[in-house]
Amino acid sequence: MSTALINSITYFLSEHPYIVGFRWSNSQSWGSTWSFLFTSISLYIAVSSSLHILLSAVRRSNRSVPLGHIPEIHSLLMSILSATIFAGILLSAAAEIRDTRWLWRRSKTATPLQWLLCFPLGTRPSGRVFFWSYVFYLTRFLHMFRTIFAVLRSRRLAVSQLFCNSVMAFTSFLWLEFSQSYQILAILSTTLVYSVVYGYRFWTGFGLPGSAFPSFVVNCQLVLVGCNLVSHAGVLTMHLFKGGCNGIGAWGLNSVLNDIPQYPPKCGDRGNKGLHGGSWTRMIKSLYSLPSENAFWIRGKIIKSEKT
Repeated sequence: MSTALINSITYFLSEHPYIVGFRWSNSQSWGSTWSFLFTSISLYIAVSSSLHILLSAVRRSNRSVPLGHIPEIHSLLMSILSATIFAGILLSAAAEIRDTRWLWRRSKTATPLQWLLCFPLGTRPSGRVFFWSYVFYLTRFLHMFRTIFAVLRSRRLAVSQLFCNSVMAFTSFLWLEFSQSYQILAILSTTLVYSVVYGYRFWTGFGLPGSAFPSFVVNCQLVLVGCNLVSHAGVLTMHLFKGGCNGIGAWGLNSVLNDIPQYPPKCGDRGNKGLHGGSWTRMIKSLYSLPSENAFWIRGKIIKSEKT
């Protein structure tokens, strides 16, 4: 890859004036109000539930509504967007560390890792990394179309799926609204997983072989879940012993919301009756999750592998 191409990619992902000058505000950022957030989540739940009820009443057979390759195209789009966000926030974080490191002397932040875990108090939601956090927030609404596809294809609507997608949109909003610490690492891990998972869904959606690949995805996600637990411990330690982390209240609320879905008996795939059984599942339950929908996906794959 030529130097000119690398420089061009770096410019458009981290040095473009719009990205550098981004600011999260009600007047400049679409979807940045509490009313928009709650209206969107309510509309998502209402549309999904209404569609499920309507199809159950009209289509009494188990035949699914033909969607063609729309779900696969959606998976490809989400995979590309996730990979782009991953590259963008990685380059942006490196640029922010380069440009603002001299300001860290005013706080107790000493290393880039400490900054990634714990934003200094007074951090405002502006600049490169918050631009990509905003893009990630918007993709949560695109992700909700998975529920519509599931209803149309199988006429099944899991309450846990509605809850997980709603929580993901809500927590992503909190990241921006309160300049929450740790969000860079959370977005990096989530987009990395999503780019692989959605790419796999696109690959297998066209009938291409992938029988051995899910175990690789599960292993990757297990590693990320473990890293997530360590990172949460790091955030708490930084907050207690380094003078405080910005948005720690939002971080605590996000941690609680991500843990709540681990306890209902049915999460993710509807057919996972043995959700709380098996050593792998017990291990996952004992860890802090990645954003909720990822945890459900992991557990669904683990249960299927245990059955086989």
